[in-house]
Amino acid sequence: MKVAVLGTRGIPARYGGFETFAEELATRLARRGHEVTVYCRSKNYPYTERSHQGVKLIVLPTLRQKYLDTVVHTFLSILHSLFRDFDVLLVCNAANSPFCLLPRLFGKKVLLNVDGIERERRKWGLPGKAWYRMAEFLSTLLPNGIITDARVIRDYYLERYKKESFMIPYGAKTERAPSTRFLKRFGLEEDGYFLYVSRLEPENNADLVVRAFEGLETDKKLVIVGDAPYARDYKRRLMETRDPRILFTGYVFGEGYLELQSHAFCYVHATEVGGTHPALLEGMGLGRCVIVNGTPENTEVAGEGALLYRKNDVDDLRRRLSWLLRHPEAREHFAGEARARVSQFYSWDRVADQYEELFRSVLKRSANSNVSEG
Repeated sequence: MKVAVLGTRGIPARYGGFETFAEELATRLARRGHEVTVYCRSKNYPYTERSHQGVKLIVLPTLRQKYLDTVVHTFLSILHSLFRDFDVLLVCNAANSPFCLLPRLFGKKVLLNVDGIERERRKWGLPGKAWYRMAEFLSTLLPNGIITDARVIRDYYLERYKKESFMIPYGAKTERAPSTRFLKRFGLEEDGYFLYVSRLEPENNADLVVRAFEGLETDKKLVIVGDAPYARDYKRRLMETRDPRILFTGYVFGEGYLELQSHAFCYVHATEVGGTHPALLEGMGLGRCVIVNGTPENTEVAGEGALLYRKNDVDDLRRRLSWLLRHPEAREHFAGEARARVSQFYSWDRVADQYEELFRSVLKRSANSNVSEG
C-alpha cells in the first residue's frame, strides 16, 4: 500500500505524542514493504535528509502562529497529496477534519485520528475552541472513517454524535536503556529523581506537579521534560520555583529521553485532556512505577499498573509521592504490573498490525463497491 501521514509536525519525533505515533507507525509499515510518506513542517525539521528509516519525508512550510500552524500546514499537505498516487491518507488531529473532503472528491481514502477532545485544552481561546467544536462535528462526516485511541474517546463520539469509530491505542517500547551517560550530564543518578514529561501547557498540569513536589521531604529531584512554543507565560511561572531540586531540561529525544524514562524512581503523569498518552505508556513499558492523574482516559490506560491520585488534587498527589518514598516494595509491584500491561495491550507492533488491517479493509470495501457498481 501507498500510505501518507499528514497533520503532525513530522518525523523524527521532536515534539509530542502525534509525532511519536507517526514515527513508530510509519517506520514499521515501511519495514513491512509499504510505501509510506510523512509530511513534515519546515520549522520543525532541521535536517537535509528526505527519508527516515525507509519512510519518505515531504517538508512543507506553515505559519508560525498558534491558531494557524497546524491547519495551514495540513491544508498545504492535502493539496500536495492530491497529485500523488497514495492509496490511503491518515490525517492526525480533529482540527484538520475540514480538509478531509477534498481528497475524497479526488477518489482517495481518508482516515482521521481525532486524538482527544482538544477543545477542552485551556490554551485555546474562543476562536480555537469554536474551530475545534466545528471540526469535531465534521470529523464524523467528511473522512471515510475516524480513529480513536481510547475507549473513553470512542464512547464520547458514539454517545454525542452516534458515530462509530475504529479504536486503536498508541504503543510503547519495553526495552530499557542500559546506559546513564545522559543522566550524568544533568547530575542525575539512577532512581534519584521523579520524572514528568509533557508539553508545558496548562492542561498538562506541570504546575500541579511542581507544587506537590515542593512540599515533599526528599533528597530526590524532580525532572521536568518538555516545552511549548505558545505558552511562554505559563512556562515562566513554572520556572519561578525556588526549589533547587527541580530541573527543567526542555525537550529531550532519542537515547537521552530513553535513559530518563528507564532510570526514574517514578514517573508522574498529570495530563487531564487527551486519549492515550505515549509518555504514560513509555513510563509503564519501561518498568517504571507511575503515579497518574485520575481522569477516565488515564485510568483506562493505567489499569491496575499505577497509583492514581484524585483529579488535579495537589495534596493527594503529594500524599501518593510521600507514600511511595516510604514503601519501596510497592514501587516494584506497580512497575511490574505496568510493564506487563503494556506488553499485553500496547505494543507498537500490535498497533501497526491494527492500522495495516484497517487500511486494507478500507481499500477492500472500496474495491468491492466499485465491482458492485460496475
